[in-house]
Amino acid sequence: MLFGEIHPVTYRISIAKGRLLRNVSDLRPTLHLARARSASSLPVLVYRHNSLIRRRLGNVNPELQDNKAVSLSIAAPRVDGVLIRPGEVFSFWKLVGPVTARRGYREGLTIDHDRAASGIGGGMCQFTNLIHWMVLHTPLEIVEHHHHSGLDLFPDFNRQIPFGTGTSIVYNYLDYRFRNTAEQTFQLRVSVGEEYLSGELRAESALPLKYHIHEEDACFFRQDGSVYRYNSIHRTARDKRTGSEVLREHLSTNTALVCYPEELIRSPILDEDPRSVLSRALPG
Repeated sequence: MLFGEIHPVTYRISIAKGRLLRNVSDLRPTLHLARARSASSLPVLVYRHNSLIRRRLGNVNPELQDNKAVSLSIAAPRVDGVLIRPGEVFSFWKLVGPVTARRGYREGLTIDHDRAASGIGGGMCQFTNLIHWMVLHTPLEIVEHHHHSGLDLFPDFNRQIPFGTGTSIVYNYLDYRFRNTAEQTFQLRVSVGEEYLSGELRAESALPLKYHIHEEDACFFRQDGSVYRYNSIHRTARDKRTGSEVLREHLSTNTALVCYPEELIRSPILDEDPRSVLSRALPG
């Protein structure tokens, strides 16, 4: 058992320690965090994505979805327009700050001890999910990314991006950060509408490569009386001028316990662990 799991008091102590260590770490003189914002958009649209705010998530209270929309609308203006200059690091929490009831944030969906729960500011990971998906379509360097634990908590409903490309954040010690290693400035534009959290990643000039993220070997399988979800995430890039593929990389492999009724799964459920099948298919 971890120290933070012994008692609510030890949990609060662990949280305070994590936040203190983060604040001390951010004092490093070599760390240059992106802070400047501009109301004017940079000229080149690199990538755009819309993320549906209200999704049907099993029997989750729909009020939590409405509350999430409110919380996102509070956080979005704190990120919108931020400029990430060469050498700077984007930090989600450094821009957004604490998510508290006093600041207007509402109770939304959270994950607590590998289960769906609720808490003030819940659902903010949708914001970093959006940013992460856009960043994957650029050469920007992801320097901090925390993945949700090995659980598939909710059935697919209008899923737009592959399972396993999400993020996990907790103020402020679990952050989402990326560094601009390019020679030009990038910019994030974000807004909250009635249906979507919308984002644009913009730049001063066009990128020479076009990126594509896809999943492979996606399936559900049954093992020891439980159902699991499996896939692997890959990224490729092509030179826009020649069309030649210049990058092919494996980003992650995901095996997650399905935590909702299997009748909500719309795909066949295999009777064999796909990892065993894939290992037998490898040469040698």
